[in-house]
Amino acid sequence: MNRSRCFLALGSNLGDRRDNLRQALARVSRGGDLKIVAVSRLYETAPVGPPQGPYYNAVAEIVTGLTPEELLSRCRNAEDAGGRQRTVRWGPRTIDIDILDCGGMVHETAELRLPHPEIARRAFVLVPLRDVAPDWVHPVEHRSVGDLIDALGDTGGVCVVVEENDWFVPPPGVRGEGAS
Repeated sequence: MNRSRCFLALGSNLGDRRDNLRQALARVSRGGDLKIVAVSRLYETAPVGPPQGPYYNAVAEIVTGLTPEELLSRCRNAEDAGGRQRTVRWGPRTIDIDILDCGGMVHETAELRLPHPEIARRAFVLVPLRDVAPDWVHPVEHRSVGDLIDALGDTGGVCVVVEENDWFVPPPGVRGEGAS
């Protein structure tokens, strides 16, 4: 079975934001065929869209044999289990999980576009992505994560909350780094 190196962006601005991110990543990890390889530091960022509170954001690097659609389904199930309400575009949410990239593939269906179409314009995604994958190159634009961040200019709205990447410790039964 082919396994892909994928990156997930996680965000939360309602409730216990850190715990929402932890729980969502644990939910995505359950069910097999997915291993968490690394997580970024935890960042606080200004919201995009209507007036709302600040977000906590992070990126997780995973390795999986799931298809992009299976991974999307797993992410949506984790969002639903975390109380995600899809009522207002870019509105407040307990949890948001986006697939940023999956094996460098260019993929488009009605439900999913890879790489994520907004990745190159979002400092709140690129800065944590650089934590886990400083070697990552955008599969369409052919620019490194560092070059994409430099092109944005201002990343001042992306502030480190947790300096280390130990905000997520896989609970028992969840495959994390070192799990076989």
